Amino acid sequence: MAGIKFFKEDNLPLEMHKVRIVQKLNLLPIEKRLEAIKEAGNNTFLLRNSDVYLDMLTDSGTNAMSDRQLGAMMVADDSYAGSATYYRLEEAVRKFCGKQYMLPAHQGRACEHILAKTLVKPGDVVPMNYHFTTTKTHINLCGGRVEELFTEEAVKLVSDHPFKGNMDIQKLIALIEEVGAEHVPFVRLEMGTNLIGGQPISLANIKEVSSVCKKYGILLMIDASLITDNLYFNKTREEECKDMSIAEIALAICNCADIIYFSARKLGSAKGGAIVVDDKNLYDQMKVLIPIYEGFLTYGGMSTREMEAVAIGLEEAVDMDMISHGPEFIKEFGRLLSSYNVPIVTPTGGLGIHLNAREIVGHIPGEQYQAAALAAAIYIVSGARGMERGTLSEEKNPDGSEHIAACELVRLALPRRVFTLSQIRFVADRIAWLYENRHLIGGLRFVEEPEVMRFFIGRLEPIGNWQEELVKKFKEDFGESL
Repeated sequence: MAGIKFFKEDNLPLEMHKVRIVQKLNLLPIEKRLEAIKEAGNNTFLLRNSDVYLDMLTDSGTNAMSDRQLGAMMVADDSYAGSATYYRLEEAVRKFCGKQYMLPAHQGRACEHILAKTLVKPGDVVPMNYHFTTTKTHINLCGGRVEELFTEEAVKLVSDHPFKGNMDIQKLIALIEEVGAEHVPFVRLEMGTNLIGGQPISLANIKEVSSVCKKYGILLMIDASLITDNLYFNKTREEECKDMSIAEIALAICNCADIIYFSARKLGSAKGGAIVVDDKNLYDQMKVLIPIYEGFLTYGGMSTREMEAVAIGLEEAVDMDMISHGPEFIKEFGRLLSSYNVPIVTPTGGLGIHLNAREIVGHIPGEQYQAAALAAAIYIVSGARGMERGTLSEEKNPDGSEHIAACELVRLALPRRVFTLSQIRFVADRIAWLYENRHLIGGLRFVEEPEVMRFFIGRLEPIGNWQEELVKKFKEDFGESL
């Protein structure tokens, strides 16, 4: 198989790149890490990166760029309007997804804002294979609501199903019949469903969803931010795709959709975003909003240097050596954790490794934010910053009660071409120790709780002194210096 290579003796993934620039890291003593997480309100988003050893919060804007990307940034055309850089990016986007019209934006959620403002009206219903936090918020703010139409396999955290991101076709048809096609502005498919473990969608399922949308005259929208991981899994897990090139699979997926949008902080390994369509009328509806909210039509809030990097990044997004790096290193991370019996989402997907917090710290009530507590504990014992993907990331029910998430996960993202295998092994070792001592982990409660997107900027405190007890036990086992 083209792509990542293996040592036959131990099946270790082999990087198909070399490191030429490095950045110094800092591993604080555990007492300082305890101080840092308290200062951050037990919210890993609020940690200072100087206090973090391995930043596994996200792969958004944190992937390592290639030498080709860095070189391209030096030839950017900084013109405000009509930049040659814009046209190079437009051509790269067109080649990748096969669509005619592109609107640039500063990142993925900016695309979601433009799309929701254009298409969603009060009372609308938007079906998804699974929601993403910012997407759902934009739709809600426009008066719509999201309906998640995932399959039963999606929320089975331990499984061997290759495409747990698939949409349930019968549920989709039933929903359209129930609410009426006129109240469904679009169906959204997220490549590599973020909140359920980076699980992919099959090309066959995308084609089925597209067929239903065409039957009812509904737009199909694809969030392609994480499409490179999905392309890897299509190529390696789906019979239909085995003899197709990565570029051919990408075009086959994009041809099913009426609207493609993406965050170039993920797809393209730089910073920016874009909306891409073939419908000139739809393009004209949205383009008037770009100068209002983003910037002019030929930069959309991006720097021209980043646009040059994105253009090259899209070329590299069809290179198997590049796109295999993440999934294969995540798989190895999962193998290490499984060897320690740490509960994780299987099969491993894209983005990063996903820990099953509900099983690891099931003694903590769901209302005390199991995944957030586990993420804080992981930082304390390892210096690695992960992200809560569970109840804390949900919005509360209308009556003010907690909406307990279907999956309670901690994600440790693996930005592409950033971490070494020894660093991954270090984190796996610390998590294994934490799993053995999981009874020491307690819950969290809010002390500052924003009404919207609380997981980004909310602040929490531990219930009891469990963090001090965790540090005490860690020092007994590892010594004073760690």
